[in-house]
Amino acid sequence: MASSYPFPHVQLLALLLLLLNSFLVTVFAGNFHQDFDITWGDGRGKVLNNGQLLTLSLDKASGSGFQSKKQYLYGKIDMQIKLVPGNSAGTVTAYYLRSEGTSWDELDFEFLGNLSGDPYIVHTNVFTQGKGDREQQFYLWFDPTADFHTYSVLWNAQHTVFYVDGTPLREFKNLESIGVKYPKSQPMKIYSSLWNADDWATRGGLIKTDWSKAPFTASYRNFNDDHACVWSSGSSSCSSSKSGSNSGFLVEKELDSTSQQRLRWVQKNYMIYNYCTDTKRFPQGLPPECTVGNRS
Repeated sequence: MASSYPFPHVQLLALLLLLLNSFLVTVFAGNFHQDFDITWGDGRGKVLNNGQLLTLSLDKASGSGFQSKKQYLYGKIDMQIKLVPGNSAGTVTAYYLRSEGTSWDELDFEFLGNLSGDPYIVHTNVFTQGKGDREQQFYLWFDPTADFHTYSVLWNAQHTVFYVDGTPLREFKNLESIGVKYPKSQPMKIYSSLWNADDWATRGGLIKTDWSKAPFTASYRNFNDDHACVWSSGSSSCSSSKSGSNSGFLVEKELDSTSQQRLRWVQKNYMIYNYCTDTKRFPQGLPPECTVGNRS
């Protein structure tokens, strides 16, 4: 007669694997207590679930924000965000990297809220030495308020790529060879804030914030900087033995063919504004990167 012994063992093994996976997720997802400081909001920013969840809230009195404890110079950084649900018109959830000083570099995701049922607009921008004006805007192919989605920036000496769930939205190439400034020498911190911008955020300011829906809340989890180069005391962690795990991201010069195809798909179907095609805005001629490598 067949023995029934294997079945409890299989169930026990499955349980152990599940617990191990849960442990690994907890260990490698980062901890908001360790990685970030809530910098403003008078209690409207909260770290919950033993450091595994962070929330920012906005009401009529104030928004809130946080910043990373570390600075970075190159690498790939991931954050899962669930945006403000319902009628979020007038609100902006900003998630970005920025250096210090008056000639700063900055890599922006800004999520512009909208009326219930209308899509969020993802606003991206690249600042180099204090100059931006490189906006590209997109709709998303999913509801970013229904669940968490991963928003990533890959930044190295060759190019910068903005990703959503592993799909590239935009690429900004290093074109210093034709005189375009590129963010390459100033370490940046990670910032995020939830704030009221109803003077411009939704339909150019035509739709105002409905404060009866407040507080508005955005949620964050699973921060990952395992493949980023931490800048400390004038040197990078990627110059040490750790660089082996980051080298693939640091030497990548261009998107592979699959990613290029996905980038074209996003920009064909979901891009709603591109500074590189706005000839009215640049009557003297489009910026030089638009005619060479960053048009799409």
